[in-house]
Amino acid sequence: MTKDLREDKLRSRVREIARFYHKNSRMPSFSEIGDLCGLRSKNAVFKLVNKLEGLKVLERDGRGRLRPRSLAHTARLLGTVEAGWPSPAEEELADTMSLDDFLIRNPQSTFLLKVTGDSMIDAGILPGDMVLVDKGLTPKNGHIVIAEVDNEWTMKYLKKRGSSVTLLPANPKYKPVKPKQELRIAGIVTAVIRKYG
Repeated sequence: MTKDLREDKLRSRVREIARFYHKNSRMPSFSEIGDLCGLRSKNAVFKLVNKLEGLKVLERDGRGRLRPRSLAHTARLLGTVEAGWPSPAEEELADTMSLDDFLIRNPQSTFLLKVTGDSMIDAGILPGDMVLVDKGLTPKNGHIVIAEVDNEWTMKYLKKRGSSVTLLPANPKYKPVKPKQELRIAGIVTAVIRKYG
């Protein structure tokens, strides 16, 4: 088999695994990979999985279960765009990137929330946006945090001064929030996702 045919077959197998992942929101088992890729022996599936790990298409977690790595859809990175004065545009493929790789540093501790309310509009976070939240980071002064304050959840800027903690909105219609009894920070907002159209 020529190198081109081997690469085409490998790409086809990756597409099948990716389709399964996007359709079922989970990785296929080893036996399901065998069925998807037309592999009859466990050894052939094992070799394919090892090859895909080496290519950073997938990885195993601490328990040996498969996780996607670059199976998430990738987008072509074509270069930069001027946000000031117009300049001549040249389309040139600079690279490809997975949005997961770009946006998520700690996959195990990251989750998505849909935004309701307008208390963070001056921070560029609008109702209907999605925010990525990392619960594995240490909250610092100035971070936008997801917090439970006196049994109510909110998203605000964190302001610490000594032992005093205040949560600040990014909209002058709202007042700062000071916990009366309890404050629990669930995570730090690391990205905002907005879909147009």
